[in-house]
Amino acid sequence: MPIPWRSSAEVFAQMLRQRGNEPDAVRDVDAAWGTFAEFLQIEISGIESPENDGDGFIVEWGRWGWNDEQPALSFGRQLAVNDVGEQDDPYCQPEYWKVELQLAFHEDPAWADTDSIGLQDTGFDFAEIGEPRAVALAETRRFIHSDPQLAAMWRAKPARSELTLDRAG
Repeated sequence: MPIPWRSSAEVFAQMLRQRGNEPDAVRDVDAAWGTFAEFLQIEISGIESPENDGDGFIVEWGRWGWNDEQPALSFGRQLAVNDVGEQDDPYCQPEYWKVELQLAFHEDPAWADTDSIGLQDTGFDFAEIGEPRAVALAETRRFIHSDPQLAAMWRAKPARSELTLDRAG
């Protein structure tokens, strides 16, 4: 049964807690990824259909000003919400919202030059829920582990974390 898009962050938070991680105190990147992968397989209502890129995921890393320039790794699920705005308006466009788990790390020589590469990401993947999405997640994870900085971040203990649902864009 699909969950309402407005409840998506709460559902992700519950899933993290069931696996021993508080959303604001995640300490195991691999466990957080496993939970994120499970969360991505849950159907969400109130969003555009898969053929309209209504539900996708992205992994981002780097340093952000709003994060005190700490090295960070982010798992995000973007939703093209279609149950907002004037539904009778033929030009009504979806709003984009993002459920994001951001993990911030202490400084470490293994990723010291992340400030020189800026914000990086895997690009959005809009594979459908089920086997196509599982394959896309496995490919994303292989990519992450092929990059020495990302692999080092993956093995590190986050200093802090935050789970949000915010309008994207």
